Amino acid sequence: MKTLRTLATAAAFFVGAAGLGAAQTLNFAYDADPVSLDPHEQLSGGTLQMAHMVFDPLIRWNKDLGFDPRLAESWERVDDTTMRFTLRDGVTFHSGNPMTAEDVVWTIERLKESPDFKGIFAGWVSATALDDTTVEIKTDGPSPLVLHTATYVFPMDKAFYEEGGAEIVKHGDSFASQNASGTGPFIVESREQGVKTVFQRNPNYWDTASPGNVQTAILTPIKEAPTRVAALLAGDVDFIAPVPPTDLDRIRDNDGTKLVTMTGTRIITLQLNQKRNEAFADPRVRQAIAYAINNEGIVDKIMKGFGTVAAQQSPAGYVGYNPDLTPRFDVAKAQALMEEAGYADGFSATMMCPNNRYVNDYKICEAAAAMLAKIKIDIDLTTMPKAQYWPKFDERAADIMMIGWHSDTEDSANFNEFLTMTPDADTGRGQYNSGNYSNPKVDELTLASLTETDPAKRAAMLQEVEKILYDEAAFIPLHWQDLAWGAREGVMIEDVLNVMNFPYLGDLVIEE
Repeated sequence: MKTLRTLATAAAFFVGAAGLGAAQTLNFAYDADPVSLDPHEQLSGGTLQMAHMVFDPLIRWNKDLGFDPRLAESWERVDDTTMRFTLRDGVTFHSGNPMTAEDVVWTIERLKESPDFKGIFAGWVSATALDDTTVEIKTDGPSPLVLHTATYVFPMDKAFYEEGGAEIVKHGDSFASQNASGTGPFIVESREQGVKTVFQRNPNYWDTASPGNVQTAILTPIKEAPTRVAALLAGDVDFIAPVPPTDLDRIRDNDGTKLVTMTGTRIITLQLNQKRNEAFADPRVRQAIAYAINNEGIVDKIMKGFGTVAAQQSPAGYVGYNPDLTPRFDVAKAQALMEEAGYADGFSATMMCPNNRYVNDYKICEAAAAMLAKIKIDIDLTTMPKAQYWPKFDERAADIMMIGWHSDTEDSANFNEFLTMTPDADTGRGQYNSGNYSNPKVDELTLASLTETDPAKRAAMLQEVEKILYDEAAFIPLHWQDLAWGAREGVMIEDVLNVMNFPYLGDLVIEE
């Protein structure tokens, strides 16, 4: 069996032997590192950031939210339910194995078995290798989102994983969680989770037109935002994310560093578990909570204005955005709803939140807990690092849990599929619905939107869903989180950043 370190050592040798020019090293710090090297274990931003470094998608988003060819050099729609992708010839995995259509089909079949990803791929009824470079996808009906979904197909090395172990283990210890063979610009040389991951440039990378000149990339997760910012200002790292709102000006005004910001589309929410706490099964109580939490105050005081107050999941510009829905904050109204529901004297509830996943996440939860005290909901709040939080989230370990979501398909339906549809372990839908909210009409409209190709009809469906969720206070929308990155001068991050927050570091240029 070829081990990860064997592959990395060979890669380092070839980098030196090939004479690829001045070796540029990128030292970068995120607030956490991926929970695993398995691209199918956790549907999260950290996993997808890693996947764009070590693997390569069939196609990927560009800054205009269009699609650029990657491992698929072209595609064509054969009919309403059939799409064909033509793969690049001559692409090899880090192991040296050639990438073929069989690897792509195997990857898609594995995605359909992943607890986190199978909901996205539920409509893909088959994937077939017509020859070594042609993959045919069939959907269960007309689909407006085949290309959106294809951005999450990062072909894996079938022979490598079948030899070492292809099992998907959530929060576990598996071959795939510790070893990787992709086609991406970087090979994982070494990894100590939570401490440091070292990536070396893939000497056989297929994209010879890439301008990227980073030969070594070293990820050091730094959970604490002040420490992360200090590391950049001191020159200890070259690139950091995220930048907290309190430090935007420090990086922008500092000689030798630069700040890049972008309006975000990630919704930050609190989910209310109707099965753990019977009070949350009453929509009047959920509405009271929505009225009690001052979203605008959170954005102004905690986010320092670096966010957009929300009343729904879909941000402006998404097809499901409903302009009739506005944020609500009225403590008197909240108190009246509590009394109407029979909870004038309040009740107790537990809350869990991460403290290094979203910008100011634990501070937001502390503020929400204080606001809920005004309607006599006594909150027992626990915060923890992301690595510990996600297993607790999967357990539904508290009455109220925080989750942020960036639509995986840049489409409104994706919010519903994962956050508000009735949880279904078989299909994967509702995978991140820790509130156990269920409304047959929401499910029906969401599923219909996945096969509706008329833009106006589809928008009407998804906007109706947002109205239902709003009226029933299915969850508590807080704000859309803006994006900010910091880097030293000469590290051209602005060229590789996007609203999805998947920096394409394989294309990063560091100027001399």
